[in-house]
Amino acid sequence: MSRTAPAGSVPSTATLAFVASNTAEAQLAARRLSRFYGDRTPEEADVVVALGGDGFMLQTLHRFLGTEKPIYGMNRGSVGFLMNEFREDGLAERIALAERSIVHPLNMRATDDAGLVVEARALNEVSLLRQSYQAAKVEISIDNRTRLPELVADGVLVATPTGSTAYNFSANGPILPLTAPLIALTPISAFRPRHWRGALLPDTTGITIRVLEHEKRPVAAVADHFELRNAVEVHVAMDKTINLVMLHDPGHSLEERILREQFGH
Repeated sequence: MSRTAPAGSVPSTATLAFVASNTAEAQLAARRLSRFYGDRTPEEADVVVALGGDGFMLQTLHRFLGTEKPIYGMNRGSVGFLMNEFREDGLAERIALAERSIVHPLNMRATDDAGLVVEARALNEVSLLRQSYQAAKVEISIDNRTRLPELVADGVLVATPTGSTAYNFSANGPILPLTAPLIALTPISAFRPRHWRGALLPDTTGITIRVLEHEKRPVAAVADHFELRNAVEVHVAMDKTINLVMLHDPGHSLEERILREQFGH
């Protein structure tokens, strides 16, 4: 389960580190803000300020995975769903008043056709995607019990509440409130069974997806921006031992943004 803490959880004297995407706009913002507010190394700073878009925010969260370092994002990209509005003035005060959202990643353990086993974490979703012109064919088990013997589709994904507004929503999956103790299991362009629209599962669930006919119908397993080709089995579960901390301006918390998405705002 994710949760949101009240505003004012970071002192106004907090030291800041600025990290930026490779765009000229983000790099310029980082230089200007560093002159105004000082710039520590991310390891020394109390708060990391990420300048870029949602993709860069995800990269930054991955970079500080397991540290519980608060990340305050400001949008210097295109979408900016995870980000705060960019303004140069009053940054220390905004961070001091920010609401703290704590979320947990998914852990993916995937095996490929050569027997290689890899682990990766995802903040948004773990996806299994077809690699060829043929649809993927998979078997889905929930807590070691087969629930769907055969799904033929372009793929299937497992999304956190944070990621439920992203690829999951585009695949007609449900938007989950940030504090809901749920994960979404959503097919991508299901061909058979046509009626299956996915499932909402407790976030304590272990999901195992086995690729059927993997030589004929190769499948890639993707955890956010990490990809394993020719996957044959993938296990997904939420890792509640890891807290990821995001800071958002009051009234624009991640929980509020997800709620707005449910009403089309």
